[in-house]
Amino acid sequence: MSFINTLSQPERDVLRKVVMRVHMRHHPKDFVTEYEADKIIEALAPESVEVMIKAGIDRGVRDW
Repeated sequence: MSFINTLSQPERDVLRKVVMRVHMRHHPKDFVTEYEADKIIEALAPESVEVMIKAGIDRGVRDW
């Protein structure tokens, strides 16, 4: 089981927005999907994901 399934839906949404905005900024628009963002999130360490969630919430990612 992957750790992404242990995250709540709001946490997943924040992570996807952060990954799409930061890690996928230079990808073609048709490549920037939730599925592709989830693949990048899975490749990250769980500790990094926790830091990204906190940074996203602190910077108001929910409002993007």
